[in-house]
Amino acid sequence: MSKKLNLISLTSLVLSSMLGAGIFSLPQNMAMVAGPLALIIGWIITGIGIIFLATTLLLLNKLKPNLQGGIFSYAKDGFGNLVGFYSAWGYWLCAIIANISYLVIVFSAISFFIDTPKHIIFNNGNTWQSILGASILLWLIHFLLLNGTQTASIINTITTLCKLIPLVIFIFLSFIIFNFKKFKIDLMGCYLNHSLLNQIKDTMLITLWVFIGVEGAVILSSRAKNKNDVGKATLLAVIIALFIYLLVTVLSFGIINRIDLASMKNPSMAGIMTVLIGKFGNLFTAIGLIISVCGSYLSWTIMAAEVPWIAAKNKIFPNILSKQNCNNTPLYALWFTNISMQLCLILIWISKIDYNKLLTIASEMILVPYFLVGAYLLKISLKKNKFNFFIGLGSCFYSTWLLYAAGFSNLLLSLVLYIPGLIFLILTKINNPKILFLNRIEKFFCFILLLISLYSLYILIK
Repeated sequence: MSKKLNLISLTSLVLSSMLGAGIFSLPQNMAMVAGPLALIIGWIITGIGIIFLATTLLLLNKLKPNLQGGIFSYAKDGFGNLVGFYSAWGYWLCAIIANISYLVIVFSAISFFIDTPKHIIFNNGNTWQSILGASILLWLIHFLLLNGTQTASIINTITTLCKLIPLVIFIFLSFIIFNFKKFKIDLMGCYLNHSLLNQIKDTMLITLWVFIGVEGAVILSSRAKNKNDVGKATLLAVIIALFIYLLVTVLSFGIINRIDLASMKNPSMAGIMTVLIGKFGNLFTAIGLIISVCGSYLSWTIMAAEVPWIAAKNKIFPNILSKQNCNNTPLYALWFTNISMQLCLILIWISKIDYNKLLTIASEMILVPYFLVGAYLLKISLKKNKFNFFIGLGSCFYSTWLLYAAGFSNLLLSLVLYIPGLIFLILTKINNPKILFLNRIEKFFCFILLLISLYSLYILIK
């Protein structure tokens, strides 16, 4: 039997799922789209929005303790089977892409030491050598998780502590060397030729990306030792992560000017550390990134496998995915998830997609599930509790703003990625007609979504 997770384990899982590969590339990602002023405003908006979202999850966990599994079970209870299915599909797909991005960036980091201008091996993490290494790591973690989530959570707690060490050192050294005159260079981001509003919008998916995982404790609520720890772990992890993200990005602009920072290779923190402590900076950052990614990958693999397992228990996904082994590991859900990730790795090798594109896709796929969380709290709080209604409204506004900030082309791309979900839905219904009962209205909307998705695919390839 696997043991239940305590507050420290839950907090480290949430924090580790957020503090992953993204933070090591964050300085360059931000410098490429925004000046220092837009960056600060973007973090303020994100901080408020994420706190609204985290509080929404906390409230729903208390109001609906019977709905274990979080965001997609809320969608199903509030808006029906079809919406529940697509919330689960979108979230699961986001988890898959997030995990793949971790594998890509870790081998991109290794390329700092292996690759030369004349001899490219790992490059941006999308060569056949990178894919082979990523596949080996994928299946090593797979067999580790078959021993139960408690074993994985102990390792994850250790890696979370280890990853905080290089981040704390980076922040400390950056404080010492920070140059305010350099920070003020292109404060408004004028050289980007974008308005301040557009710069703020462009930071939104990046800031959302590094907070994906905030719902981790809710997803694993069925494995919590104390249900009250779920809300505490979520808010504690959010506050710690927000503080670290803000310092890492803002301080970077005071070490290297925005234009040079934007042109750096990812993980850009390695280049900044080279400025701070010399050539050893690359090695120091790469080791920190590899430890960080392994911890985040572990967290996200646990959550990714948990999604189809809980969805199957809620009769959204096929019943076979609800089966567990003797260690309480969702056996078939884990196999289903990791085989899907293996297929995605092959697609990355064929298409040569890089980390930044994966970041955008994963962020886009999480927006609808996040919106539905706020909408569900709005629905159950209407005319009952003004505070809960206000929190739900704030969460919905934040999700809607993100959908707007994502842009039309990214919205089309997310719609295309729901086509495999439609195929999966049809196969599920054929296999067991009693699962995922859809009424006439839901069947009609399912057909409409298929047409919209196919039209989106046509627009993108046109």
